[in-house]
Amino acid sequence: MIASSHDGNLLLPPLDRDRIRLEPGFGTRFMLFVDTEEEFDWDGPFRRTGHCVTALEGLARGQAYFQSAGVKPIYVTDYPIVESEKAVALLGQWRADGSADLGAHLHPWVNPPHLEEVNAANSYVGFLPEAIERAKLDALCNQMEARFGARPICYRAGRYGVGPHSARLLEEAGFRLDTSVRSRFDYSEQHGPDFQGLPQCPYWAAPGRSLIELPLSTAFVGLARGGGEALYRAAHRVRPLAGVLSRARLISRVPLTPEGVPVRDAIAAIDALIEEGVQLLNFSFHSPTLAPGHTPYVRSEADLTDFYKWWDAVLAHMARRGVAPASLDELLAAVPPRAEACKAA
Repeated sequence: MIASSHDGNLLLPPLDRDRIRLEPGFGTRFMLFVDTEEEFDWDGPFRRTGHCVTALEGLARGQAYFQSAGVKPIYVTDYPIVESEKAVALLGQWRADGSADLGAHLHPWVNPPHLEEVNAANSYVGFLPEAIERAKLDALCNQMEARFGARPICYRAGRYGVGPHSARLLEEAGFRLDTSVRSRFDYSEQHGPDFQGLPQCPYWAAPGRSLIELPLSTAFVGLARGGGEALYRAAHRVRPLAGVLSRARLISRVPLTPEGVPVRDAIAAIDALIEEGVQLLNFSFHSPTLAPGHTPYVRSEADLTDFYKWWDAVLAHMARRGVAPASLDELLAAVPPRAEACKAA
């Protein structure tokens, strides 16, 4: 028997009545969430110490770019960022002048209290004991309230690491929106969550029906994309077949991110999601990507130039398709008092 999202388990599919159809006047829109975090060695082991927060000039350049494009990013910030005086000054100013929103982002290995062993399995906060997940969430929210003057209402778990208790804990902590579910991805082989079979539309995610889940957007593209997740799963049970289908451009999985996704594929994914009837496209990337040398995606100034060219092309395409940016407030205002069914993704 499949449990419902009323159990507060973000790894389970919602009931039809929990899926949210946004108000008709909302149209088709997009949002941008930036995982705002410390720099670290992406190829190294997880560590509690030895991290830096230095990519702030790149962050400021990125904010200026998106502000000029009419996009209001949501910076989901983790504990080392909230401890940084310079980062807090920048983010606090953008929040105050209305050009950006802030949310919470939890990397358990650098977020107190430090009760668990640091390893790959424990990097998914939703799979830690419930009491530890709650304590880390409280510590982050309290620190954000102390530094920014308000508690966050938007959340994304580091490494998309929500688990069976996360939705209920977030709801109890006063969050209105979670955006940790990466639909159509499975991290179980890395000790993480399996999001296969979850929808692309927003839905009520917790027992009290006050927490909205907005999954990250991922499309299937290619000549055989009509086979959707069932075909993609079947192909990946035979690894060589999955590669053949992708190279032949029959079916590929494309998340909406500039990190590792060619612009041609991103545009195809946007069109595929619009065709599916997805009302809200959810883009994301990591803040250290805004400065060369901190992530695998931007190693040089040339890579950074390509990053902004990617956004130039994607924003222009969405403008042609009539897909306008949406802010956090606009999203929350478009959620009806009672959830309405939306088509399954």
